[in-house]
Amino acid sequence: MAEEIHIRNMVCDRCIMAVGKILGNLGIRPLKIELGTVLTDTVMDSRKKEELRKALEDYGFALIDDRRSRTVEKIKTAVIEMVHYGGDMQGKMNLSAYVSRKCHADYSYLSKLFSEARGMSIERYYIAQRIERVKELLVYDELSVSEIAYMMNYSSPAHLSAQFKSITGLSPRQFKSLKKKPLIPLDRI
Repeated sequence: MAEEIHIRNMVCDRCIMAVGKILGNLGIRPLKIELGTVLTDTVMDSRKKEELRKALEDYGFALIDDRRSRTVEKIKTAVIEMVHYGGDMQGKMNLSAYVSRKCHADYSYLSKLFSEARGMSIERYYIAQRIERVKELLVYDELSVSEIAYMMNYSSPAHLSAQFKSITGLSPRQFKSLKKKPLIPLDRI
């Protein structure tokens, strides 16, 4: 019998690899590992689950036990996937439809739950994730602001610049000129 485990702070492919290694070290065989979720081949007893909890915490992860927290984590994961790994998906599906589909719930319920748990709306979280992705692209210095605006589905480079400045206090050009560029880890947004 399989068991689904929900894990907080799994935000990238390296996190998936790290969790896979943690599971392997504990002798737990995953059937599937995705952002925020692991499907194991057996149900763990309480002792094994506690071992996993401690091992995950050593790496900055956490088991999620209650349903509300799992749903909030699913929302965060959906937004991160859309912004950081979705490519042109942002232009094909709006945020509310995407989050609803990924979480299998009504957006108004998800929005209220997320706001209560995180103290910000899903839209604000989405904007914060988008700006962090823009910062990352600016650090790479491979694309112009216009190309980034197009890639991130902004209506114009001016719209990207205005939103960037309202969040960071800097224009994209000022940010690029900083010697030390302040990037925020995805799990801290």
